[in-house]
Amino acid sequence: MDELRREVGLLMSRAGHWGPPRWAVLARDGGGATRAELVYALVQRLADRAADVEGQPRRPVPRLDNDLALLDQLRVVTTDLAAADPDPAVVNAAAADLAATRRAL
Repeated sequence: MDELRREVGLLMSRAGHWGPPRWAVLARDGGGATRAELVYALVQRLADRAADVEGQPRRPVPRLDNDLALLDQLRVVTTDLAAADPDPAVVNAAAADLAATRRAL
């Protein structure tokens, strides 16, 4: 869980000061996606993992109009995942996903 928290902190530190123009930039390794699209996709994958661990149906995370809310959404879904008490494989996969997304930004 420490690695997951560390990766969230690194991504937050990297993007926490971005305004709308920086969120709209194409990600380096995002396959043509903007930074915002890449982080939103990460948020959805983390929410899906949390739902799977809880035995709940997957639900779409709302895509808000303001990209500045993405980091708040990331914080919420990561907290939900941690609260679901996932097994280490799920935590490691989530941490790796966070790291890959951070590098792609």
